[in-house]
Amino acid sequence: MKWIKERDALIAQTMAFVQSVSGGKEAVSRFDPGLNGAAAVKPRAEPDPVAPVPMKIEIQKIVEIPKIVEIPGPAKTIPLSRKFDQVDVKTEIQARIAGFRAHQERFNRERHEYFNATLARLRASIDQLPPPRREK
Repeated sequence: MKWIKERDALIAQTMAFVQSVSGGKEAVSRFDPGLNGAAAVKPRAEPDPVAPVPMKIEIQKIVEIPKIVEIPGPAKTIPLSRKFDQVDVKTEIQARIAGFRAHQERFNRERHEYFNATLARLRASIDQLPPPRREK
């Protein structure tokens, strides 16, 4: 349970720092609901002097870890789960390109059909309009 004591010491030190910077317990009370009760101290013009909280510092000995030295040797080969054959890759790329071209041609064909249909509807609606009136 050493970490609990260290945590409590850190909290106490932080609270002391906040009180010394802000000017007293009033600024800390808004963060701690326990200090914000009926017995809360009214703010004063001058801050209370706060004594520093002693803190223990433990110095630990640094131990050097020996470095692992690699001896150069033949290159390690990693076995592939699937060996790629140049022909397989080429045919796959060609198939993807052919699929992409077919897709683009379909888009172009649909776009032209839509344009022509829209233009035909527009022309039909223009032809059905009554002749313009001439003013005398």
